[in-house]
Amino acid sequence: MTESAGLGQFRRVLLKLSGECFRGQLEFGLEAKTVDRIAGEVREALANDLEIAIVVGGGNIWRGQEAADQGMDRAAADYAGMIATVINALRLQDSLEKLDVATRVQTAIEMREVAEPFIRRRAIRHLEKGRVVIFAGGTGNPFFTTDTAAVLRANEIGAEVIIKATNVDGVYDRDPRHHPEAKLYDRLTYLEILSQGLKVMDSTAISLSMDTDLPIIVFNVTEPGNIVRVLRGDRIGSIVSGSSPPEA
Repeated sequence: MTESAGLGQFRRVLLKLSGECFRGQLEFGLEAKTVDRIAGEVREALANDLEIAIVVGGGNIWRGQEAADQGMDRAAADYAGMIATVINALRLQDSLEKLDVATRVQTAIEMREVAEPFIRRRAIRHLEKGRVVIFAGGTGNPFFTTDTAAVLRANEIGAEVIIKATNVDGVYDRDPRHHPEAKLYDRLTYLEILSQGLKVMDSTAISLSMDTDLPIIVFNVTEPGNIVRVLRGDRIGSIVSGSSPPEA
């Protein structure tokens, strides 16, 4: 195993939290202590003068592909999944604001009673004012994952990096939960991810990251304190970028 990777100190970042990040030890739904821990770590990271945006998934509540496999119209199933992401966003917002963190939720599908619609310039202004912006509703289009939404929003707001939270230590050549001998990668290129079919993000998200040269750091969110470590630039997890520089 090689040394973990970092990119140094950041200024504006996008944190991607899958729905599973909110589930904790539960099989379904949201675990309060897990959401509160994530919120606490985001607040601590803000002390380093970071600007933090977050994209949330909804797989802990609803999976559009599974519903489609059971016979539901795929587009309708994906729209239901977008609503699930809003539930997660509102729950995270509640935890953050109880810690006195100014927060705005913006959605790709309009729900004006509970959140702002996504407006790029407004989102950037919120970040400049020190507010955490939580993006929900994916891209607003069916057939696109929230990973793709994360890359899209990161580019729109000028984020320097995507921090992708997972339940393993980084990118492996196979699932380490079923293959103890799996190799943990320190650094990979976008093309290596695509050619090897590694399950980091879907191919659309990786291709868009490659087109815009937006680096991705994949790390283990289940380890307490890791959000703070990775956001302050510690060498942790796996980095996906346009090239694999030699190790220091």
